[in-house]
Amino acid sequence: MARYLGVDGGGSKTAFALIDDTGRVLARAAAPTSYYFSTGIEVVEQVLAAGVADICTQAGITTADIDAAFFGLPGYGESSADIPALDAVGERVLGHRRYGCDNDMVCGWAGSLAGRDGINVISGTGSMTYGQRRGVGHRVGGWGELFGDEGSAYWVATQGLNAFSRMSDGRSPRGPLYQLLKDRLAIGSDLDVVSLVIDTWGGNRGSIAALATTVCQAAHHGDPAAAGILAAAAAELVTLVETTRALVGFTEDETVPVSYSGGMFSDADFRDRFVTAIAALPTRYELKRPLLDPAVGAALYAARRSGHPLTESALHQLAAIPTTPEEVTTA
Repeated sequence: MARYLGVDGGGSKTAFALIDDTGRVLARAAAPTSYYFSTGIEVVEQVLAAGVADICTQAGITTADIDAAFFGLPGYGESSADIPALDAVGERVLGHRRYGCDNDMVCGWAGSLAGRDGINVISGTGSMTYGQRRGVGHRVGGWGELFGDEGSAYWVATQGLNAFSRMSDGRSPRGPLYQLLKDRLAIGSDLDVVSLVIDTWGGNRGSIAALATTVCQAAHHGDPAAAGILAAAAAELVTLVETTRALVGFTEDETVPVSYSGGMFSDADFRDRFVTAIAALPTRYELKRPLLDPAVGAALYAARRSGHPLTESALHQLAAIPTTPEEVTTA
C-alpha cells in the first residue's frame, strides 16, 4: 500500500491529509497558517513539522512510510530568493526527498477538479485562479492584499470597513452593515475600530478577512452597500477566470470546467452571485462543485508527481467522501 501526503497551506490555517493508493483517507490534521511573509520563513518548518507529526501519530507510521508528499505553500514563488529555502524544508521535516513544493493554488485546482483540465478559482483570505489544459498551467491574481487580492475575503472585509467608515461619517446612508460591524467588533465609539484593527490586531490579515462573514450577513439583511461589495467581488473573480481561460489556451468552442475553493464560497448567497455572473458570459463554462478538498487534492497531486497517479476506481472512492463548503478553504 502506497501512502501520499498532501498539505494545503493558507492564510488562516494549514490542512494535512494522508491518503493511500486505493482512495482511502487515512488521517487528517490542521495547524496554524504557514503564510510566512509577516512572521518569517521559519514558521513554515514549525507548522509543517507539527502537522506531519500529527498525521504520522494518527496513522501509526513514520515519515519514511510516506511514499510521496506535496506541500502547497502560500506565498511560494512570490519571492524567488525564498524558493530554495522553502524547497529544503520538506527534507528536514520528512527525512527524505520524495516530495514537491509549489503554491497552494495547485492544491485547490487538484482537489476541486481531481487533477483534470480546467480552472479553479480561489476566494479565501486571498484570491487567485489556477488552471491547466493539456499540461499548460497558469496562475492569475494572488498578488496579496497590498496589490489587490480582489474578490477575496480580505478584500470584501476591507471594502466593508470602508463602507462602515462612510456610514459612520454620514457620507453614505446607514444600512444593516453599520450596526452588524459594531456588534461584531464590540466597539463603543466608531473610531475605536481604527485602534482595534491596527493596534490590537496588528493589521493581521486573517483577523481582518474574517470580517467578510459580517459583510455577507449584512447583504442577507438587505444592506445595499454590502450587496454591492459582494457583486463586485464576484465580478472580480469572473475576470480572473476569463483571463486564465485565455492564457491556458481554451478555445471559444470548448466547454471550460470551473470549480472553486476558499471560505467565501461557503456563503451560499455569494456562491450564487458568482454562478450567475459566470453564466452570463458568452463562453461556455461548466461549473463543478469541488470533488475533493485542497488537502486531499495535494495528496492526489503528490501521487501523480511520483509517477503513480491514482486509478479511476480510487478517485471514485475519494470523491464519494462528503466534502462540505467549510472544508474547501484555502489561500
